[in-house]
Amino acid sequence: MLSNKLVVFRAEKGWTQEQLANRVGVSRQTIATLEKNKYNPSLILAFKISNAFEKPLTEVFDYGEE
Repeated sequence: MLSNKLVVFRAEKGWTQEQLANRVGVSRQTIATLEKNKYNPSLILAFKISNAFEKPLTEVFDYGEE
């Protein structure tokens, strides 16, 4: 299962879901779905998000086997 810290890092930056979505080129709904762990991003989107937060990919996303 892929989990993420989007809510935490978004709060640190003071960004809304819409602002993050605009920075990485997706819809606000995509960010909301990612935050609820109901959707796994493509590798490219995962890198765009981690770059937006200026964090390593493995700090933003974590893979744990169920």
